[in-house]
Amino acid sequence: MPNPKGHPENLKPFKSEREESLSERLNLRVTKTMKEELSTKDDPPEFCRRAIQEALEKDKEK
Repeated sequence: MPNPKGHPENLKPFKSEREESLSERLNLRVTKTMKEELSTKDDPPEFCRRAIQEALEKDKEK
């Protein structure tokens, strides 16, 4: 029978080597094609973070 409280390793705090912690969440809608293409990436969340960061930096340069 599975543990109803989950796996103990999942309860440990998430550690990151980033300068700034990933404390906020962002929900957005994408097309089905975009979602399918993103799912083929090795790390879809990191891919999205990099794309957003690049767009923000490009926007600042204007």
